[in-house]
Amino acid sequence: MALSGHFGNYLFFGRKIILTIVKSETKNDLRCAVRFPLHLPVSMHEQGEDNHAETQDISAGGVLIHCGVDYPIGSTIQFSICMPAEKLGAENDVQVECVGRVVRCAPAGDRVAVGAIIDEYHITR
Repeated sequence: MALSGHFGNYLFFGRKIILTIVKSETKNDLRCAVRFPLHLPVSMHEQGEDNHAETQDISAGGVLIHCGVDYPIGSTIQFSICMPAEKLGAENDVQVECVGRVVRCAPAGDRVAVGAIIDEYHITR
């Protein structure tokens, strides 16, 4: 396996972070975006009900959510992520409404870790 690295300074939600990005060049590695370990509140919208969940990490193309439902691979899910004002350095919380596609599910203690690609999103305040 060959690895290549990239160092850089980035702004993420108004905070300066320093990242080392390591890219794997194996054929089995399908991830191509940096993951940010953010634990944010999520509402999973299903059949007119909102179920509470939490992100484990977020990238430009997807999210890993710990929730109470084992979704089938390939299913479409709707959820909203609450970006707290204090983490953004903003006056108000920001809601990100998302439509995603489940790419994996795995047990995570008493919850289920759901990996989803974010196909659509829009920001509400």
